[in-house]
Amino acid sequence: MDNTVSGFSKKTKAQKIDWLIKHHLGEVPEARSVLTQYWNNNEQLQALHDEFIENSLTNFYLPYGVAPNFLINGKVYTIPMVIEESSVVAAASNAAKFWLDKGGFSAEVLSTVKTGQIHLHYSGNAEVLSGFYERNQEALIDSVADIQQNMQKRGGGLLSLELIDSTEKLEGFFQLHARFETLDAMGANFINSCLEQIANCFRELAAVDPELTENQPEVVMSILSNYVPECLVRASVSCPVEALGNNGTDGSEFAQKMLRAVAIAETEVRRAVTHNKGIMNGVDAVVLATGNDFRAVEAGVHAYAARKGHYSSLTHAEVKDGIFRFWIDLPLALGTVGGLTSL
Repeated sequence: MDNTVSGFSKKTKAQKIDWLIKHHLGEVPEARSVLTQYWNNNEQLQALHDEFIENSLTNFYLPYGVAPNFLINGKVYTIPMVIEESSVVAAASNAAKFWLDKGGFSAEVLSTVKTGQIHLHYSGNAEVLSGFYERNQEALIDSVADIQQNMQKRGGGLLSLELIDSTEKLEGFFQLHARFETLDAMGANFINSCLEQIANCFRELAAVDPELTENQPEVVMSILSNYVPECLVRASVSCPVEALGNNGTDGSEFAQKMLRAVAIAETEVRRAVTHNKGIMNGVDAVVLATGNDFRAVEAGVHAYAARKGHYSSLTHAEVKDGIFRFWIDLPLALGTVGGLTSL
């Protein structure tokens, strides 16, 4: 109990370091210099970093590299990557170079819808709750008019709202399922703000509804979902099989090995996990470099990999009419404006 502390967050950064050294690092004489050597010499920039999270003491640096020669949709890009694992940037660069004279990469956005849910507990008659929702759906949607005004001007906003009966999965479990378009913004704050407002409106309307006076539905939580199977992107490469020949390897032999390797990852979960981990080496590195939330991306991507009831490969391959094709579909809720991207 000697190492407990009260009011730690109110201490200055220097005081926090003093406390840490006194209670945990007293036998490490270089502790203070190790912590402070990673401070940024630019005081304004360091102050910005200190505001990112609570109880910040120092900075943790990761290498920021680039992978050149990515031909994507006819344009050459240099891709930023932040990662601590060696060879990932080299592997990405080699892949970019390999496909550079074979047409490069094709990338497309398949869909852009994100969702959030208001989770309800209701032990009454489902038809009563459904009737209440039908009478008040328009009022619930109208309750977020002010919040989504700016988003709607840009072409986004709340797309739909529906009541889902999930009592077969969990007793008394209902959801208000909301679908959103947030354009170039990740939109987490916008979605959560809308959900909270709809939940507040739901409570107020339910409290005065004569059909619900004896059995009030309870709002358990209101929150966006990081599972975004309706927010999909696809990347693919393709070329004649004979063009796959490399370093003395016959193109047809190379294609067959690739097909077999992907088939194994589609079938065997132990291989699929490692296969997808390798994929996420590249994805996470770009997500980090652009100030996005790699934990949310990871969670959503791995859930998507198990969407058919078993965990499987994120990539797929085929040979058709002499053309080798390799592609991946990923659920990605990312932001290119706002949030940490701006910082």
